[in-house]
Amino acid sequence: MNAQNEPEIRELSYAEAIREAMDIALEADPSVLLMGEDIGVYGGAFQVTGDLVEKYGTDRVMDTPISELGGAGVAVGAALTGLKPIFEFQFSDFAALAMEQIVNQAAKVRFMLGGSVSVPLVMRFPAGSGTGAAAQHSQSIEAWLGHVPGLKVVQPSTPEDAKGLLLAAVADPDPVMIFEHKLLYKMKGQVPGGHYTTPIGKAAIRRVGKDVTIVATSIMVHKAMEAAEQLRADDIDAEVIDLRTVRPMDRDTVLSSVRKTGRLICVYEGVKTLGVGAEISAMVAESDAFDFLDAPIVRLGGAECPIPYNPELEKAVVPQMPDILAAARDIVKGRV
Repeated sequence: MNAQNEPEIRELSYAEAIREAMDIALEADPSVLLMGEDIGVYGGAFQVTGDLVEKYGTDRVMDTPISELGGAGVAVGAALTGLKPIFEFQFSDFAALAMEQIVNQAAKVRFMLGGSVSVPLVMRFPAGSGTGAAAQHSQSIEAWLGHVPGLKVVQPSTPEDAKGLLLAAVADPDPVMIFEHKLLYKMKGQVPGGHYTTPIGKAAIRRVGKDVTIVATSIMVHKAMEAAEQLRADDIDAEVIDLRTVRPMDRDTVLSSVRKTGRLICVYEGVKTLGVGAEISAMVAESDAFDFLDAPIVRLGGAECPIPYNPELEKAVVPQMPDILAAARDIVKGRV
């Protein structure tokens, strides 16, 4: 975190921290505007934008029609004219309707025009399971967009990073995709006041350990931390890395940890196959850190199925704390 002065520290929810970041960005720069379905008077599908429309008016907090493709297209166009849109999808799943604009336009325009233009666009995606919203409203699709050159993809796990990464995204000249887990919106944490940025592309070591590295994303960071505390009873000292950025990935932090612990577990909610953990595993396998491994790499990802509506089945298809606990015990005790 970079700050000019020591700011006041307050306890805010994850949603409040995001709203504060947008408020700061809107107040500081007249080229910043908010766009999305029902973000005005209604305050957003998850009430994140709140009453910002009352403060800044409908010219800067704009309700868009129920057309993700159309809204995303307008946001890309606005960015190309020098504005800085922050576009909210009601659910990350709805990005599927706007992939033409995200993947074929926003991500590629700078390259195709030889760097003569940029697309300073932020897109916010409420993501993940746990709300009983079933298969079309509960996915974790960060790996889809992380596969696309030209996009930056972040997953804040704390209120502090939710604010800092959003402000960093607004300042970035290229499109930044922010995946916000829906179950984190009410989680509270310490958040500095004023303007600060959390660096895009830099992971955070949430817990230092020596026996096993657990690289986690989004809400899985909290499950990994809970597992790490319980592992102390088994005399297992786990290091927990919050990846924070899917693209560009923090290679140095991950590899340094693996060289130290000799063991790696990747935990993420997206489907296991071709997911974030696959890239982390390949990154380690293609580096000198591979020579330090004392056990095979373990990936804990989502099951090979859509997210069920039934709450017990919904929990069963994504990694939970006991899964991380069992995997860590197995890998340290040589059962993998």
